[in-house]
Amino acid sequence: MDPTQFQTNHQPTTPLNTLTPGQSGIIVRVGGRTAARRRLLELGLVRGETIMVERVAPLGDPVEFTIKGYHLSLRRCDAANIEVHPHA
Repeated sequence: MDPTQFQTNHQPTTPLNTLTPGQSGIIVRVGGRTAARRRLLELGLVRGETIMVERVAPLGDPVEFTIKGYHLSLRRCDAANIEVHPHA
């Protein structure tokens, strides 16, 4: 996939925390406070990467994602700062 494709595509974006298990999307923007944003970027949550929701904890928080071949658990409030183009 061309890394610039997500920039020219005018699909609506949605916060990562709204996806349900089995859904995936392409990361468009990583927001949040400076330190938290930097940590998410260091963990590989960068524009153009595909991320998939694996499962949700029984009480709804945290949520487990798969990105770049590894599993990552994030709180819903942290996932809300990440905008994605959901896959159909």
